[in-house]
Amino acid sequence: MFSDSFKIKIQYVMPKHLLSRIVGKLAAAKLGFVTTSLVKLFAKQYKVDMQEAANEDLSSYAIFNEFFTRPLKDGIRPIDSAKESVVFPVDGCISQFGKIENDQLVQAKGHNYSVQALLGGGEELSAHFTDGDFMTIYLSPRDYHRIHMPIDGTLEKMIYVPGELFSVNPLTAENVPGLFARNERVVAIFNSEHGKFSMVLVGATIVASIETVWAGNVTPPPGKKIRQWTYPADSDTAVSLAKGQEMGRFKLGSTVVMVYESGMQNFAELENGDVTRLGQVSGQLL
Repeated sequence: MFSDSFKIKIQYVMPKHLLSRIVGKLAAAKLGFVTTSLVKLFAKQYKVDMQEAANEDLSSYAIFNEFFTRPLKDGIRPIDSAKESVVFPVDGCISQFGKIENDQLVQAKGHNYSVQALLGGGEELSAHFTDGDFMTIYLSPRDYHRIHMPIDGTLEKMIYVPGELFSVNPLTAENVPGLFARNERVVAIFNSEHGKFSMVLVGATIVASIETVWAGNVTPPPGKKIRQWTYPADSDTAVSLAKGQEMGRFKLGSTVVMVYESGMQNFAELENGDVTRLGQVSGQLL
């Protein structure tokens, strides 16, 4: 109905934050028949597989966000138990993956962006990931929207980076320069026995909020400045999470960018476009 060019251009002028916050309010409200109808319509439109959900009954969800962040049945996403394995943190689809070269990650054909811009933490932080590896996973509306750990890790820092709320679908990724370093995002930096890694939870149009298990709702925050929190490993605020353990969730879908230190892991035999399933092997620790 609309051309691809129009779909991109309209995103530059539409009030993305206002629209997202309004949708967020509606998604968090108990609206009775309206909520039930919306849940059923959404599930049908996007072919959501409710047989995987812990609660299969669409009529029982009183709040849309409860449906969208629905847990899965126990055991339906087994976590690979090999000590040396790295697993996919989410259900989704691989947009891009590979080596970080000259501080650059590939967004899409013809579009690169920098680690420093993505992480929002300056040169000292981004230097840890020089010549490292990255993987970008897109979560479609039908996917499971909780985010889990790829390996064991201890949280070092969380950074909230304000920004735009462009869509993060493949069409937008191919046409909006610096998309993932441009959108609002939450950056979690972890330490592990094998090195540092980062999980970047990227916001998008009508992504009402991003949560972490240790801080609750991180977006939308007050103000428009970069905010940082540190978590000393020897303090009462220390956060250690095991491989496969939940670390956060999206209230409406988006993208996760994984960034690993150089020499930390090797990816399995993967291709762009591959479907990912939480807990399956994405690589091997070195």
